[in-house]
Amino acid sequence: MDVRAPMTALAALLALTLPAPQAGAAPAVLHLAADSEARWVPFELTAANQIRFRTLVNGHWVDALLDTGATDTAVTARFARTATLKPLVAGRADAIGGAIALAWTGIDRVEVGGLVRTGGRVAIIDADPRATGPGAVDLFVGADLLAGHALEIDYDSQRFRLLPSGRMPFRGAIVPLRLADHSRLYLASMTVSGGPARPMIVDTGDGGMLSLTRSAWLASPYAARPVTSAIGWGLGGAVETDLAVLPALHLPGIAAREVEVRIERDHGFSGSKGAAGRIGGGLLRRHRVLLDPQAGRLVLADGARSHWPVPRSTSGLLLRREADRLRVLHVMRGSPAAATGWTAGASICAVDGVQVSRATAAPMTGWAAGTPGRRVRLTLCGGGDRALTLARFY
Repeated sequence: MDVRAPMTALAALLALTLPAPQAGAAPAVLHLAADSEARWVPFELTAANQIRFRTLVNGHWVDALLDTGATDTAVTARFARTATLKPLVAGRADAIGGAIALAWTGIDRVEVGGLVRTGGRVAIIDADPRATGPGAVDLFVGADLLAGHALEIDYDSQRFRLLPSGRMPFRGAIVPLRLADHSRLYLASMTVSGGPARPMIVDTGDGGMLSLTRSAWLASPYAARPVTSAIGWGLGGAVETDLAVLPALHLPGIAAREVEVRIERDHGFSGSKGAAGRIGGGLLRRHRVLLDPQAGRLVLADGARSHWPVPRSTSGLLLRREADRLRVLHVMRGSPAAATGWTAGASICAVDGVQVSRATAAPMTGWAAGTPGRRVRLTLCGGGDRALTLARFY
């Protein structure tokens, strides 16, 4: 499945906190190679701002996501069947979008750059494919593998590496960072534009820029700004939030221009973990990043793309490509599409007279965030045309 729309409104929101595993597997042994600093891992930065790379699990090559929002490393049920991993203990886990079922299993060997873990456990989960975008992902590398080391992410060069904790290979703004006592999430203590210092989850698996609980949003200096609605997917399913774009955002040592903010209910994933929100890959990708909870610091330095503008929908239609059509997933509140009666579930088969097909669907979705004032003619698959005039509405 291919989800196509500005990331201002469609996002993958990966975070997963798992209960403590019970019984069954050999003790985990982690070894960081002496030359780990030289073992850069190349990655693809996906359209959802996630870090996707290839690595080995039990001798099988898999596509993996680097996910500091996952407390424990997990594999998909599909991979478990392929690798004949036997579920040992069943359970449930908290995830964005709702709780999910899981099973624990033993694992022989996992490799990530210069780090090798033998033994230990991983969770087997049924991942919602909308949370990872196009293509198969079978491994979610979590804090159980990463948190004992310094993780350096060079977004400009699209590579990362694991270093001994305490190493600081570049200079930048330093933010206190720790692991949460119970959930083992990465928590940064920071102020957002002069507000009170609050813990924020640092989640490389979250494709958004910044998420705040509603209480944190209302306490911020931005609460009066116009908001619309958005939709994203976590491992537990769809999540609808409010959405705003800030002209500027001040974090410790960093002044960012144009930042997209999702406003979540207080009892959503972040709030339930005692955090004021999450910092995701959409914001991290503007920087060079060092995450070292053992040394108590997050280091951020401006990258080459530190001032990239945020794309905004001007139609209010969030779309998914389905072979010869575009399916409307969500209609943003206060948008031109909402004002003209569009609803989720509608199907579009032509744009300005050009038929949608597998060959043309990807470039044809650019109109959904096109120039304000443009008039677009959309042909419904059930028959009839509808005109939509694009406008800036948030």
